[in-house]
Amino acid sequence: MDKMKEIVEKLNLWAYKYYTLDEPIVSDAEYDKLYDELLKLEKETGVILPNSPTQRVGGEVLEKFEKHTHLRELYSLQKAQSFEELEDFHNRCLKLLNEYNSINNTKKILEYYVEYKFDGLTINLTYDKGILISASTRGNGVYGEEVFEQVKTIKSIPLEIDYKGLVEIQGEAIMPLSALAKYNETAEVPLKNARNAAAGAIRNLDPKKTASRNLDAFIYNVGFKSDEQFKTQEEMISFLKENKFKVNGYEKKCLNLKEIKDKIREIDVLRKKVDYLTDGVVIKVNDFELREFFGYTNKFPRFAIAYKFEAEEYSTILKEVVWNVGRTGKVTPTAILEPVEIGDVTVQRATLNNYDDILRKRVKINSRVLIRRSNDVIPEILGTMDGDNENEIEIKMPTHCPYCNSELIRDGVHFFCTNTLACTPQLTSSLVHFSSKNAMNIEGLSEKTIELLFDKLGVDKVYKIYDLKYDELITLEKFKDKKVNNLLNSIEESKNVNLENFIYALGIKNVGIKTAKDLAKKYKNLVNLRKATIEELLHINDIGEVVANSIFEFFNDEYSKDALDKLLEKGIEVIPYKEILKSEFTDKKIVITGTFKNYKRKDLEDIFSQNGLIVQSAVAKSTDYLVVGEKAGSKLKKAQELGINIISEDELEIFLEKIR
Repeated sequence: MDKMKEIVEKLNLWAYKYYTLDEPIVSDAEYDKLYDELLKLEKETGVILPNSPTQRVGGEVLEKFEKHTHLRELYSLQKAQSFEELEDFHNRCLKLLNEYNSINNTKKILEYYVEYKFDGLTINLTYDKGILISASTRGNGVYGEEVFEQVKTIKSIPLEIDYKGLVEIQGEAIMPLSALAKYNETAEVPLKNARNAAAGAIRNLDPKKTASRNLDAFIYNVGFKSDEQFKTQEEMISFLKENKFKVNGYEKKCLNLKEIKDKIREIDVLRKKVDYLTDGVVIKVNDFELREFFGYTNKFPRFAIAYKFEAEEYSTILKEVVWNVGRTGKVTPTAILEPVEIGDVTVQRATLNNYDDILRKRVKINSRVLIRRSNDVIPEILGTMDGDNENEIEIKMPTHCPYCNSELIRDGVHFFCTNTLACTPQLTSSLVHFSSKNAMNIEGLSEKTIELLFDKLGVDKVYKIYDLKYDELITLEKFKDKKVNNLLNSIEESKNVNLENFIYALGIKNVGIKTAKDLAKKYKNLVNLRKATIEELLHINDIGEVVANSIFEFFNDEYSKDALDKLLEKGIEVIPYKEILKSEFTDKKIVITGTFKNYKRKDLEDIFSQNGLIVQSAVAKSTDYLVVGEKAGSKLKKAQELGINIISEDELEIFLEKIR
């Protein structure tokens, strides 16, 4: 064991020097020789240390991604694409700074930290007692997908760090441009761009395929730390470097807007010379006390912003405009283009925001349009190119819904279909949202299934899914006995739902899962929430006038009230919000493995989380309990080796009584 520990320590040091610092201290042959010796010892002893480099490529293909709950929410960044927008951000920061100084009788000044904005996939790393125990995608900021085995293939990410507390670290998984070029030399299907290549690799269920893309990662943030907090961004970056994370070398402190602009211009030049994609610059307030005071909006931190570089512009012919109907009934135009190659991607569609946008930009059928593809998303039409074209055709203002032919109403610059009862796109989108994981969690209600239920069984209202019967479903194409029963069971199980999940499921305009949680915490139960006034709602952090009005209007609209009453009549039990009281189980770490007769794994995760335990996806030395069902895998063996408390399915009910 001592020999193995010595070899692992040496190999990890060599890997850190090679992959993170780009300063190799031994030849590849020396590394391979010692690596082979470690493999031999692991085979002889049957023991594999948790930080062994042999564990970087998983042996098995995963069946699916498990859900990971982040210790602290991961926010996206507000975007700025002009210096004017950047100046607005700076002025808002100055205003908040003045408020802070006035309240605290201090004389703090604004300092900013400027760094590259990487173009890859955000990853969230969890370490406990110094060991990497989990890795996930960002997901919706609250929940992500567990991609532990995939992330372990990134050799610049340490499996063990010096810091021994519980900590969550964020970074960007990237595929270096040189790795992309090398991969494409022999690939049967060449990868089109580095960003999609990185995202696709991390979300591949086979870790060996992830490993084949030779990903790298830059680490830039500590999202959660269990003990003493940082005072500045500089302290945090020092912490990352001390713990051998790969941090990008460009980190600059700026004292004013002029210095920030200078650094943006500098990065715009430098980014064309580096071996990875970067699409902008991130500007953050340096002082963490100020960050805490500035706080967050529903979506973004108020203390940071991403400046996006101007994307390259291209021109092509607009062939057609199609009108689409969204979940809220809004009817929006999409331009169909003559195909054009932009950054190794073939673009055939572009955004047109509304009919006023079409008129303002003078866009017509057959006109040559100027498009910009920014952030690797659907391009935006900027306008038309000069020159007359006698084949141009005016785009007509829509008057009727393209799906149900109902007459449209106009509200400001947008058109809406009010036929919420029988307009297929609205119903299917509402039901997809209603049945999603963060909402009612009804498995089996895909968009295609919902369209089938609408067409064949007349499910034209959300609450009608609770009237579905076996005899009806079994008549549908590709619906066999097992599939029907699974769907009916999932629908029945969804009737017991937490308040925050039910609020989110209702699809109230502008209400995401975070706002749903804030509302649940404030009002405790659905009865209280239905009586909420706009004035009350405005007292909740991060709820402004627009969101408050959306919530109030939903619970006071006659159609919505009637639909909600009919939904509740189907036997739905909305579980009131429960404050987590401190107990002997608070912050204890628990892992679930196997299948259970009386519970779904998600139900158990919810119960444990609601009672103060931290649900982990992998067994580690820090794990306190392992709950074991049927068909338990390697987690059980590892827990037995580590002496972790094991709770069998027979003991589960007693354990649940204890923690409640």
